[in-house]
Amino acid sequence: MKCSKMLVTGGCGFIGSNFIRYILEKWPECKIINLDKLTYAGNPDNLKDLESNHNYDFIQGDICQYELVNELMSSVDQVVHFAAESHVDRSIEDGDVFVKTNVLGTHTLLRCALENKIDRFIHVSTDEVYGSIKEGSFTETDILKPSSPYSSSKASSDLLALSYYTTYGLPVIVTRCTNNFGPYQYPEKLIPLFITNLMDDKKVPIYGTGLNVRDWIYVEDHCAGIDFVRQWGKEGEIYNIGGGSELTNLDITYRILEALGKDESMVQYVEDRRGHDYRYSLDCTKLKQLGWQPEHDFDSSIKKTIQWYMDNRWWWEKLKQ
Repeated sequence: MKCSKMLVTGGCGFIGSNFIRYILEKWPECKIINLDKLTYAGNPDNLKDLESNHNYDFIQGDICQYELVNELMSSVDQVVHFAAESHVDRSIEDGDVFVKTNVLGTHTLLRCALENKIDRFIHVSTDEVYGSIKEGSFTETDILKPSSPYSSSKASSDLLALSYYTTYGLPVIVTRCTNNFGPYQYPEKLIPLFITNLMDDKKVPIYGTGLNVRDWIYVEDHCAGIDFVRQWGKEGEIYNIGGGSELTNLDITYRILEALGKDESMVQYVEDRRGHDYRYSLDCTKLKQLGWQPEHDFDSSIKKTIQWYMDNRWWWEKLKQ
């Protein structure tokens, strides 16, 4: 399925902005409308160099605004939906905005997509909807057991999206990805927080014992996976996207310490997060059988990521201030 004109929600965020770059490079004939509310994590600097691109338009707005969303969808044929409140700690402190954006906002998009007969609606979700798993890996048919208000709101939006396929025939596909890292990631997240802290000779905070396990994927691989699903995925289906790099938080920390020439004295253990899931792991067989697999290994990608933050202090320094 070629790309003609696409609405990307949350395109000024970390993954959304990387996806827009990926699409415009791979599909130069594709036109993209980026709808972003520009909350704290939506950063216009992420796409500043694309402002003069005639195939790219930015609209500041809320996905909960029915009239705006409906107007934008009348001129596109595909939707890739990233827009979401996504920080677990923030959801624990105040879950209201997570329910509003992630559930009600997604429902507004689905209503408008149906009314405008959208050809393909990609709903981008997270492995956190499955909850924690000690052994093995989650498949797409496993029961959802989210632990935080954030992951619960994402699970709700997944079910809403799939219900629009079952009830109305809206061509929805859901993707669930593991932890992303790479350029333009807001510096409250683990990897950019640790990199930028250490660059400023500040300690890095590790929850609990630091032995919680996550699978990590370089953001460009995630973008490629979404685009692959957009072209070859089956409507009404869910596809797990993973990087195949399961590491503890301590593993990540040691790699960053070594790369930046720091030692363990820069580590500060802090009280564990409430409801902190021990391990996330996805079985990505379904997508790999279609012909997709990640191209970037963790070790080379983390070095590229560290270098990017070293070269782009202008981007992250004002965010941390």
